[in-house]
Amino acid sequence: MKKSSLRFVLTFFLMLPFLADAQEEKQKYFPETDPLVLEKLEQWQDIKFGLLMHWGTYSQWGIVESWSICAEDEPWCRRPHDNYELYKQEYENLQTTFNPVNFDPSKWATAAKRAGMKYMVFTTKHHDGFTMFDSKFTDYKITDSKTPFHTNPKANITKEIFDAFRTEDFMIGAYFSKPDWHSPYYWWKNFATPDRNVNYNVNTYPDRWEKFKDFTHGQVNELMSDYGKVDILWFDGGWVQPYTDEEILAYKVKKNFKQVNLQNQDIDMPRLVEEVRAKQPGTIVVDRAVEGPYQNYITPENRIPEHMIPYPWESPMIAGGSWSWIKKPNYISTRKAVHMLLDIVSKGGNLLLNIAPSPLGEFDKGAYELLEGIGQWMDVNSEAIYETRPIAPYKESKVTLTQNRHTKVVYAAYLPEENENQPPTKIWLSTIQPEKGTKVTMLGSKVNLKWEAIGNGFEVVIPESLRKNPPTSDAWVLKIEKIKD
Repeated sequence: MKKSSLRFVLTFFLMLPFLADAQEEKQKYFPETDPLVLEKLEQWQDIKFGLLMHWGTYSQWGIVESWSICAEDEPWCRRPHDNYELYKQEYENLQTTFNPVNFDPSKWATAAKRAGMKYMVFTTKHHDGFTMFDSKFTDYKITDSKTPFHTNPKANITKEIFDAFRTEDFMIGAYFSKPDWHSPYYWWKNFATPDRNVNYNVNTYPDRWEKFKDFTHGQVNELMSDYGKVDILWFDGGWVQPYTDEEILAYKVKKNFKQVNLQNQDIDMPRLVEEVRAKQPGTIVVDRAVEGPYQNYITPENRIPEHMIPYPWESPMIAGGSWSWIKKPNYISTRKAVHMLLDIVSKGGNLLLNIAPSPLGEFDKGAYELLEGIGQWMDVNSEAIYETRPIAPYKESKVTLTQNRHTKVVYAAYLPEENENQPPTKIWLSTIQPEKGTKVTMLGSKVNLKWEAIGNGFEVVIPESLRKNPPTSDAWVLKIEKIKD
C-alpha cells in the first residue's frame, strides 16, 4: 500500500471510533428539511414513550431473534448442535409450527395505553426474513399455506397490530430489516454464509443485487400501501448501506472486527425514501446507525447516553431480559422503568420499551404488571414527561429536570435508591432557582412547599405529612411554576 493511501485509511479510522458497534449519538446528525417530517418529529418528541415488539417464529424456541442462523461466532447466538445446515433447516421449519392462536393485539394496545405509551414499533420482518405481513414477494411469511396460522382471521399480523394500536391513537412504527437472510438475492445458496453480510460479491453479480433491491423496495412499498397510516419506518441492519473501499478497509483493520464479507450494499435509500413519502407524506425514516439524511432520529440501543443529545433520539430498551420472548423472562421493576424514562426524557430522548409476545401470541403476566405499575405512576406525573424538553443541567445527583415547551414550567424528579420509600426531608438543586414568590408543589399534592434560595440554586422542604404519605412511589416530582432566566 502506498504511504498516502495508508495515511488516509488510518486518519479515517481514527476519525470514526464508532465504525462497528456504533455509539450512534456520536455520529453526525443531518437535520431534516421536509416540513411535514419536521412536524411529525415534533409530535413524536412530545409523546416520549413507546412500545417495541420483537416477534417471529423464533419465539417458539425462546431464543434470540434471527441471529442463531448467522455464522458469526458470538456466545449469545450459538447453536445447540454443530451441524449448521441442519440447524438452519430446523430453524426455517419453525414456519410450519407457528400458530399464535391467542393473538389479541387489542389487549396489548390497551395495556400499553394504560402505561402511558403513545407510539409503537413492530417487527414486520427481522433479519431471518420471516415476514409478519402478507407480502406477495415471498412465501416465507405468516400468511403462507405452510404456516398453520394462515387460516386464522387475524393471520395478517402486522395489519391487525397496526389497526389495534391505531384505534388507541398510537403513532404507528414499522420495523423492517434491510438484510434478509432467507432471500436468495441476499444469501445465495451457491455460496457459504460466513457472516451477516450479503454472501456473494455484489460487483461480480450486479444483476442479483438489483433483484434484492427490487425485492426490498417491493416489500417496503407494500407496507406503505396496504396497512394504513404509518408514521415511522424503522430500518434495522445498518451494515446494509453504501461503503467506499476506504471505509471498508478502515473497518477491517479494526481490532476484533469479524465480518469477513463486508462490502458496499447500496439499496438506493434516496429512491426508497422518495417512494415511501410519495405514498405517506411526512413519514419519519430511521435508517439506524447509518450516518446520513435518512436517520431522522438516533437510536442508542439498550443504553442511556451519559449526556443530553441536542437532536431527536430514542433508546430502545429491553424490559424482560431479551429482545425476543424467552421461557423465563426477568422483567425490570416499575421503579427501574420509571427512572429510565425520567433519565432519558431529561436528556431529550424518548424511551422505546421492548416487550416480546410469546409463541401463542400473549404478553407475559410480568409484562402486564410492569405496564400497570408504570401507568399508576404516569397517572400522577405524566405532565413531567409529555411535551417537555431538556433544561440544563438536565440531571443533578438524584434529580432529573424537564421543562414544558409551551408553559416553561420546570419539573424536578427525585429518583430514590431501591431502599428509599419516602421523599427526603429536603431536595436541593444548585443551578436553577425559582422566581421570587413562585409556587413549588409536588405532583399529586396541593401542598405549597417552602423553598429557600441558596446561591444560584434553591432548597425545598418536604413536610413530614407528605413524606409519610407521598402521592406515588418510585419517583417524586416537584413542579416549579417559574424559574429565573
